[in-house]
Amino acid sequence: MTEDMDAKQILEWYILAGVEETSGNEPFAKVEAAPVVRVATSVLKPQAVSETRQATTALSQATQNACQNAREQCKNAKTLAELKQLVEIFDGCALKLTATNTVFGDGDENARIVFIGEAPGADEDRIGKPFVGRSGQLLDKMLSAAGLDRASCFITNILPWRPPGNRTPTDGEIAVCLPFLKRQISLIKPDYLFIMGGSAANAILDIQDSISRLRGHWLEYIDEDGRKIPALASFHPAYLLRNPGQKAKSWVDFLRLKQRLFEDENKK
Repeated sequence: MTEDMDAKQILEWYILAGVEETSGNEPFAKVEAAPVVRVATSVLKPQAVSETRQATTALSQATQNACQNAREQCKNAKTLAELKQLVEIFDGCALKLTATNTVFGDGDENARIVFIGEAPGADEDRIGKPFVGRSGQLLDKMLSAAGLDRASCFITNILPWRPPGNRTPTDGEIAVCLPFLKRQISLIKPDYLFIMGGSAANAILDIQDSISRLRGHWLEYIDEDGRKIPALASFHPAYLLRNPGQKAKSWVDFLRLKQRLFEDENKK
């Protein structure tokens, strides 16, 4: 129905529509047309879309190139000392630009157990060694209580550089640094891995699950040579400092590791 219809046309329109009764004094009152509301829309220019895609593609390509470069360099390292030198001169990760020191793994090169965290903190970045701050002090106490000597273990992180403000590392940063960690494990050839924190466990084991679900049972890591290494995942000491009520669960994980070591010793 339009606003220029006369009374007869309006009546015919009502009849065709099935209207049999009317109400009010003006059944054929002129109907005002509803105003047309124009909604302003923001249209993304094709050029802006192109620029965004190019930037994303460039970043993705740079990450892929850095990962490939890291893998190729790792192959040349025959010892931990050589690998450490390669990590220190590697420039494929932007975290190195904001870090004070490169924090390489520390400990016995023939260790039976490799402890793996996520990334260096402020103290580690300042000193240049892993787990030397409050988290490291708690780790030392737990190792000692379980009858383990830190000097006989090897302790490292997924990342050798501290993320600014201790933020969570990106997937790209982890991917670039992961080859260096895997090479450390291959060179040490440990009997066991003890992984601290969900991010570290997901990265090294190539899975996606919460640390609450991962901890409490033995997992498996396969190194570059196809060697299967039993692995335990547990809470990170930094998390335990914030949530002391979870220390008992972490202590159970340390006891599980100690029991496995004891059983292996008796088999010899």
